[in-house]
Amino acid sequence: MAALRAALRALFAAPRARSPPLGRRPPPAPRSASAAARGAAMEPAPRWLAGLRFDNRALRALPVETPPPGPEGAPSAPRPVPGACFSRVRPAPLRQPRLVALSEPALALLGLGAPPADAAAREAREAEAALFFSGNALLPGAEPAAHCYCGHQFGQFAGQLGDGAAMYLGEVCTAAGERWELQLKGAGPTPFSRQADGRKVLRSSIREFLCSEAMFHLGIPTTRAGACVTSQSTVVRDVFYDGNPKYEKCTVVLRIASTFLRFGSFEIFKPADEHTGREGPSVGRNDIRVQMLDYVIGTFYPEIQAAHTEDRVQRNAAFFREVTRRTARMVAEWQCVGFCHGVLNTDNMSIVGLTIDYGPFGFLDRYDPDHVCNASDNAGRYTYSKQPEVCKWNLQKLLEALEPELPRELGEAILAEEFDSEFRRHYLQKMRRKLGLVRTELDDDGALVAKLLETMHLTGADFTNTFYVLSSFPVGPEALGLPEFLAALTAQCASLEELKLAFRPQMDPRQLSMMLMLAQSNPQLFALIGTRANVTKELERVEQQSRLEQLSPAELLSKNQGHWADWLQQYRARLEKDREGVSDEEAWQAERMRVMHANNPKYVLRNYIAQNAIEAAENGDFSEVRRGLGLLEEGQTPRIRARWWTHDPAPSPQATLDGQKPGTYLVGELDMGW
Repeated sequence: MAALRAALRALFAAPRARSPPLGRRPPPAPRSASAAARGAAMEPAPRWLAGLRFDNRALRALPVETPPPGPEGAPSAPRPVPGACFSRVRPAPLRQPRLVALSEPALALLGLGAPPADAAAREAREAEAALFFSGNALLPGAEPAAHCYCGHQFGQFAGQLGDGAAMYLGEVCTAAGERWELQLKGAGPTPFSRQADGRKVLRSSIREFLCSEAMFHLGIPTTRAGACVTSQSTVVRDVFYDGNPKYEKCTVVLRIASTFLRFGSFEIFKPADEHTGREGPSVGRNDIRVQMLDYVIGTFYPEIQAAHTEDRVQRNAAFFREVTRRTARMVAEWQCVGFCHGVLNTDNMSIVGLTIDYGPFGFLDRYDPDHVCNASDNAGRYTYSKQPEVCKWNLQKLLEALEPELPRELGEAILAEEFDSEFRRHYLQKMRRKLGLVRTELDDDGALVAKLLETMHLTGADFTNTFYVLSSFPVGPEALGLPEFLAALTAQCASLEELKLAFRPQMDPRQLSMMLMLAQSNPQLFALIGTRANVTKELERVEQQSRLEQLSPAELLSKNQGHWADWLQQYRARLEKDREGVSDEEAWQAERMRVMHANNPKYVLRNYIAQNAIEAAENGDFSEVRRGLGLLEEGQTPRIRARWWTHDPAPSPQATLDGQKPGTYLVGELDMGW
């Protein structure tokens, strides 16, 4: 312990670097290969983390670039990395790293035990976590490297991207026989940082840390977050993109997954794109593509490797079929909890079917199929309702990247055969559980779900709360408590003023009129400046706004009650069919309630909850992050004393943090039970 504390004191006593002027990116810490070797030899010895055993299979199986030598202390400059899947790097030290929070369930994957009861031991454990999970020191056996990949971003091939702010540390093998890749996000520049500094800040890191664990506790396949470490080092960020940059604290998240390889990992071989002219850095290197397929299938799909030892094409086809199925199930899970990823580029799609790379994500509040959570997505490519379609498009790009090892015709046949059917099957299966349909599956269940979502949209109902309220729906011919239930259900709906704001037209009437005339007179020019879908949506807003202007609040309530009464009549009839032939009605009811409560969370990571934790942390109080994490782990829910909606094209700064699109969001006086 004394050795660790001495190492920490020596590290924290380093002189403070002068901050650069606002608007100028601070230079990365200088490093050379020889300096790295000397630094590795001087690493402090871990205690709590000493049992982590590294076996870095990816770096043995795939080509690794050793950075070209430069002047003593000079960092590796951003550059193309041809002929390699990884490039060796080293984290840039942070000044006075400090632990924000640990996720004990995530760290348990690595075989790390529960926190000690002794306060001094806990303090030493946190100091060790801050030292090693910030990147200021390397664990024995860790081999930091940055992964090279490409990607289609917003539908266009962007060429080489790579780990610009993340670093592979290595793979930990546990006593349980599991293998977990560790990654530091925000640990400094890499060859793939382009014009950025390789750093992440406190607000975005807290969002990723909390959402990674929230998704796990919702039962959704995801990468995990084991630790969040901030520091006194700062970088300049223009938070609201309004020309007013400020200093923010550099922060690192320890990410954990079986692998962070992605669809874009296979796009490094892509020849010049016909639209953008960009190409991957390893064009023509089919030998590396073969290596990657052998590694990925042998390591993460061993049952497929074992079943197809003699036929590589059939092996690769089985691999792509399984990736397609996993991706379809993953996005079906997203749709069932109202999760919006926000940046569904091919470089953000996991090759093993995990939710990966949490950026401007969001959970639906008021149900809106056209909800966009990314302020950069002006065309609405990644709206909530389009996520399944986009994931299928990304799979098309993956199969193209696998050619010639997977013939395109075969891959396209698999995609057409598997994706839609697997998505519908899993989506309906999950929705039946959310509705408490525990015994029977009927062909018209899809229509029941679609009508529910239509009713939620018409009434402005809260997605998460509506499903939770349905868990208490009275079942039986007497319909006891139905008026009270209907009142609770309509209480989740938007008020008249909120709906008027939500459906407020986005175009000036003169602009809309011009677009309509242009669509008829000059379709070619219209296609260049607008889309028919956008104009159609605008016409729907105008029509809905006109209807709302003619309603009073009492009339809206009556209409909402009518909409819900109609759907509840269908729902009751469906529940009766599910109950038919049951010998023990109490057991059926208990099972129905158990299944609904297991599949309808009371609590999701809404933006205001993350923002409360961020604001407290920026003031040095990490307790809100830790309490929020505890809620996610225990499945508890915040108590909401008062809640209401607003829709503002120029919302408060808190509403646009981390790229959240200006629009409908929840505000109000909250009693979150924290």
